[in-house]
Amino acid sequence: MPNLPFLPSLPSSADRADQRDRLWAATACAAIAVPSLLAFNLPPSATFLNQAAALIGWAMLVLLLAASGDVVARRPRGGLAAVLGALALLALAAVGSWQWAGLPSGLALSAVALIAAAALVLWTAAAVADAGRATPAFQAFCIALVVAGVLSAAVGLVQVFAPRWTDGSWIAASALPGRASGNLRQPNHLSSLLLWAAVAGLWLFETGRLRRNAAAVIGSLFMLGLVLSASRTGTLGVLVLALWGLLDRQRPRAVRGMLLLAPLVYALWWTGLTWWAHESHQVLGAATRLSADGDISSSRFGIWSNTLALIAQHPWLGVGFGEFNFAWSLTPFPHRPTAFFDHTHNLPLQFAVELGLPLAVAVLGLLTYALWRAWAGSRRPAAAAQGEAEREAPLRRAAFMMLLMIVLHSQLEYPLWYAYFLLPTAFAFGLCLGGLPALSEPAPARVRAPVDRTRPLVLAALLMLGGSVGSVFDYLRVVVIFSPSEPAAPLLQRIADGQQSWFFAHHADYAAVTTTDKLSTVMDSFNVAPHYLLDTRLMMTWARALAEAGDLPRARFLAQRLVEFRNDDAKPFFEPCNEPRAAGVEPPFQCVLASDAMDYRDFR
Repeated sequence: MPNLPFLPSLPSSADRADQRDRLWAATACAAIAVPSLLAFNLPPSATFLNQAAALIGWAMLVLLLAASGDVVARRPRGGLAAVLGALALLALAAVGSWQWAGLPSGLALSAVALIAAAALVLWTAAAVADAGRATPAFQAFCIALVVAGVLSAAVGLVQVFAPRWTDGSWIAASALPGRASGNLRQPNHLSSLLLWAAVAGLWLFETGRLRRNAAAVIGSLFMLGLVLSASRTGTLGVLVLALWGLLDRQRPRAVRGMLLLAPLVYALWWTGLTWWAHESHQVLGAATRLSADGDISSSRFGIWSNTLALIAQHPWLGVGFGEFNFAWSLTPFPHRPTAFFDHTHNLPLQFAVELGLPLAVAVLGLLTYALWRAWAGSRRPAAAAQGEAEREAPLRRAAFMMLLMIVLHSQLEYPLWYAYFLLPTAFAFGLCLGGLPALSEPAPARVRAPVDRTRPLVLAALLMLGGSVGSVFDYLRVVVIFSPSEPAAPLLQRIADGQQSWFFAHHADYAAVTTTDKLSTVMDSFNVAPHYLLDTRLMMTWARALAEAGDLPRARFLAQRLVEFRNDDAKPFFEPCNEPRAAGVEPPFQCVLASDAMDYRDFR
């Protein structure tokens, strides 16, 4: 049909594809860049808004992908079925811990919702790959990562070289002087984001979407950000990049060269900045980080040793999903690390101690099988057409390297407990597993009409979007406890309202037990608050409450565990033990050793 001058011309298929790519990239930036750059936060959680932004952004991206007609949602099989099975087991473990191990309902529901969101993102990414749309989806993903990486590196530069500019609303102040932490507030989180961005930039360069000079400048900026973070996980990641360049002979020479040069650029930045810090007498974390005050593991060896002891004590059923901190804090460890750990800082150990060895082996076995399938697919990409397979070869390899980076990080930290790392990981995993054939493809007996499973993905995305937005309003019910506006209801009323929260009632219960003079009136709150994080203040308050209730054995046991942490904030609590007493006067409960053998199960 000829174009008429008085009618607008219809967009061509190429124009529609370009519009689609831009829309996907913009939405991916909302899902990845916005959460990583959001500095504004509301107490009591410094990262909740970042995680909520990630959940909302990914819900929008999944909805866009599922509703675009560019997905083929087949029945899960192979590696995809294995990952979904592992996530289902983790969700069941969270529900079981809620029902039988004392985990508060809000923490259990939060865990199940996050696991379900990861499963949805994973399945949608695999469906996109099955439909042959992995390349534009991964392009949007990589653009968002590069944008997030560049801007986060700029935030890190401000945190180190112009800390006075960190107002907390646009740029978060670093809790560690001389170290960059980005707006995610943790140097190791910044390092993982920059490593992902480096891989994304290399893929954009390899596929011609980024020029050589721009790729070199951006890559050098990422190395600078990694040095400023002074993260040892980041240092390990840089070495992995070089190892990738050394072993992967399928990559173009220019890409391999950049990978092999990464450690050199990193070392040059480290040397130059160390010299600058020495000459200018400025604080720089990179200059002293390797010593770590004589403990290169930052207490990880100690917490791993304690974790192995807990596994030996509870090998079959574990201590309960989400209950590591509770069980570890209430188990005698005379030489424990003094920090209050809420995670083992090692993914296999975390599963083993919380789930028990049988279930942990099952979950890890499924994930390992899926990783192997993803690795095999990155070496031998399969697609409907050979030409498409050639185009997707660098895509699958880059996506797998992102998976490898986060797997290595998970051996030393717990990034997958944060939505802004878990959901991108699920997306990269899904792209790796989508479009792969079964290990043995039997000849089909008959051709079956394809079953449309995109509608459930759309409905699930809408549910995820609504639940994520609803969680923000639910969170505001506890925000007013810690940051009341004017006029505000009385504290007791605000606490009572917060205790009705679906996901965050534990924050209200913490406020209830730490702000009242009548501990006997809030004893029920001790069934909830300690399961989130047992810290010095909560342990002292709980011990006093038990003593006031006449439960001296448990009060003394709790006080003895507090002694093991050797915390300065607890010194006033134990000062009465050093005061002289008249003959026949009993010492305070915290000064007497507990006579009964107990463990954490006696405090549920």
